[in-house]
Amino acid sequence: MPDEKNIRAFLAIDPPEEVLRQIGTHQDLLKRRIQGVISWVRPRGIHLTLKFFGDIAPSDVERISRVVEPLADGTSPIHIEVRKMGVFPDSNRPRVLWVGMEGDIHHLTVLQKSVEGALEVQGFPREARPFRPHLTLGRIKTPRGLIGLAKAMEEAADWAAGGFIARELCLFKSDLLPQGAVYTKLASYPFGKERRRDDS
Repeated sequence: MPDEKNIRAFLAIDPPEEVLRQIGTHQDLLKRRIQGVISWVRPRGIHLTLKFFGDIAPSDVERISRVVEPLADGTSPIHIEVRKMGVFPDSNRPRVLWVGMEGDIHHLTVLQKSVEGALEVQGFPREARPFRPHLTLGRIKTPRGLIGLAKAMEEAADWAAGGFIARELCLFKSDLLPQGAVYTKLASYPFGKERRRDDS
């Protein structure tokens, strides 16, 4: 009897507590400056998602691990700076409010493409949208009555939540409960040894 697809899963980098605290403080400021129907993501629920699977079977966890573990082991730790704000899909139709990434984004993108391609071979569909690394701050339910967004983004042009070194990928399970989503780490995949840097 086949496994039921009863795990809602995604592959992500988990930002450190200090960065999440800075994001939470900034969210509190935005809540005062922006009027509208916005569903704010709790800081502890914010992740840098590389692959969203949707619903998978329990047996898929091992299949995913067999693919992701060697890719992570062949990857060096990645320097990421969390800074600046934006919206998806654009400022005329804002639906998702996010904070962006700087740093070793090329390295991050190469890893994401490798993971996406290897998982596709194993039967996990490729994401149709291009990978744009970000952390979701909130989801705008309707543009009606939305006031203050443009000004808040302008004022946050130089805002930053800090930087960190990403040292692993994690496979998370998401349980959607009445009080909000609860995330459980199913597996972690450490990156390989940090690249030697010639400082001379």
